[in-house]
Amino acid sequence: MKKNKLLFIVLFLVAGTISSCKKYLELTPYGPPTELGNMTDDQAMTAVYSLFYWQYREGTLGRGFMWYENASDNFVTGRTQAEAQAIKNFTDQGSGGRDVRDNWPQMYQTINYSNNLIRAVPNASRLSEKVKSSVLGHAHFMRAFAYLWLAPWYGDNGPNGGIPIVTEETPIDQMDVPRPASVLENYAMIIADFEKAADLLPYFHEIPENQKGLMHKTAAWALMARAALYAAQYDNSYYDKVIEYADRVINTGNHSLVPNYADLWEIESNWSPEYIMSATSTEIDGSKLPGVIFQNGGFGIYNTWGYFQPTVELLKAFAPGDTRRKVSIAVPGDTLQFVGNQIIWAVNPATVSSPTAMTIVKYLAPFRPADAVGNTVNPNSDNGTTDLSIPLIRYADVLLMKAEALIWSGRNGDEPLNKVRVRAGLSPLTNATKADLKNERRCEFVLEFGVFRHLDLVRWGDAQEAYSKPLHGYQVTLSGNTVSALTEYVVWPARNFNPAIHHVFPIPTVEIGKGVNLKQNAGY
Repeated sequence: MKKNKLLFIVLFLVAGTISSCKKYLELTPYGPPTELGNMTDDQAMTAVYSLFYWQYREGTLGRGFMWYENASDNFVTGRTQAEAQAIKNFTDQGSGGRDVRDNWPQMYQTINYSNNLIRAVPNASRLSEKVKSSVLGHAHFMRAFAYLWLAPWYGDNGPNGGIPIVTEETPIDQMDVPRPASVLENYAMIIADFEKAADLLPYFHEIPENQKGLMHKTAAWALMARAALYAAQYDNSYYDKVIEYADRVINTGNHSLVPNYADLWEIESNWSPEYIMSATSTEIDGSKLPGVIFQNGGFGIYNTWGYFQPTVELLKAFAPGDTRRKVSIAVPGDTLQFVGNQIIWAVNPATVSSPTAMTIVKYLAPFRPADAVGNTVNPNSDNGTTDLSIPLIRYADVLLMKAEALIWSGRNGDEPLNKVRVRAGLSPLTNATKADLKNERRCEFVLEFGVFRHLDLVRWGDAQEAYSKPLHGYQVTLSGNTVSALTEYVVWPARNFNPAIHHVFPIPTVEIGKGVNLKQNAGY
C-alpha cells in the first residue's frame, strides 16, 4: 500500500528534532529553524514537515479535546474515568483530564516553532523563492491554526480575555506575556495569519502527489471563516467576514460535496473534492480517534477502547430518511463488519460496553476487512490508527458556516444549507431557521475534530438549557436474535452549567505554574 511521504518525514523528525515542553510557552527554541539560513531547499522542507508534529499526538488528535466535546449532549463517557466525569459535569478545576492537558503546551510549541521559521526565512539566502514561500506560508498557517485550536476553549470577550499572544517579534526572554483583553484580538491575529498564508501557498490541486497533506489556499480561507464564526458571537460584524471567506472557497470551484455521505468515510475519499484539511493518517501512525471509539476490547478481535458513546438525544436529531444516521451511529440490530467478523450490534454478541447501547461507526471502514490489522489498521492496538485520514475541515462545513452567517444576520441561508441536506437524502427547506441550521450541524459533524457540538451550544447561548436535561441510553430486550424492545433510561443526570464560568474550560493548572502572567479563568 502506498504510504504518505509527509507522514514518514514527520515521524522521523519527531524522533530527532522535537524537544519536550519544560517551560512556559517553550522558552527554548527547538527544531531546525535556527539553521534555516544554511539549508538547501530539500533540507528546509523538513522544517515545514516538523510543523505537523501535533497531528500525531494522542493528546491532540486521539482523545484530546474530545473530552471537552464529550461534555455535550451528543455523548456520554463509554468507560468509567474520573477526570472525564469531572469534565462532563463541569467540576474539573484544571487537571486537564488526561490528554486534554497536552493541547496547550503542544500548540504553544507549534507557535514558537512557527515564530522561529518566520524570523529565519528573510536570512535564508540559499533557499529558492518557491521554498521560502512554502516555509513562510506554512509557518503563518500553523501559527494561526494553533491559536484557533486553543482560543475557543479558553478565551472570551470578558472576564478572562484571550490567550497569550507571542509572535516572531516577541523576545525569547519575554514570552511570558499577559493575556490580551479579549479573545477577539486572537481571532483578528488568526485571520491575518491565515490571510498571509493564503497569499503564499498554492491551491490544493497544485501540490505534488507525494506532498499531499501540506497546506493550501482554500484551507486557509476556510479556517478564516471558522475563526470569524467564533468571533461573531462577540461581534456581529464578523458574520459578513464568514460569508466573504466562505465564498472565496466556494467560488474557486475546486471543492464540492461527495455525492454519497457514506463514501466520505472510506479510505479512497481521503483526498476527495470535499477535502480541505485532514489529519493525514496511516496504519503506522496518525489520529488515534478511530481506535478510541468502538466497543471496549473490540469483542476480543482488536482492542478498541470504547469511549465517546452517542446518546438517544443525538439519535433523535436525525430526521427519518437521513442517510447520515446509519453512517454515524450503530443502534441495536444494525449489522457491522469488524476485522472480517459480522457483528449484529447489541444482539450478537448481545453484551456491549456502551452504556447507551449505541456506538459511533463513522470511522469504522478501515476495520472491516479480515486482513485489516497491519494493512489498514495499526498492528498495535494501543496505537489504533488507520489509513482513513480524519477531517479537520471539509467543504460541508464551509457551506454550513455560510448558511449560519446568512441566517444569523437576517438573510436567507437556504442555498448552502440545502446542498448539505439534499446530500443526506432530505428535502430542501424554504426559509430555513436558526433551529434548522443548528440541527443540520449536529447531524452532519458527529464526532469530528474542529466542529464541536459543545462549542456550538456555548456560542449560541444554548448550553445551560441543554445541559439542564438528563441524557438517555437504551436498555435492549431481545427475542432470540431479534430486538423486541428498546427502553429509554437516564444514563447521565442533568448537570449544572453556569454560563458565567463554564463557557470556557480551566487552563490546565500545570501551565499556570510555568510563568507569572498567565491567569486562570474566572471561577476555577
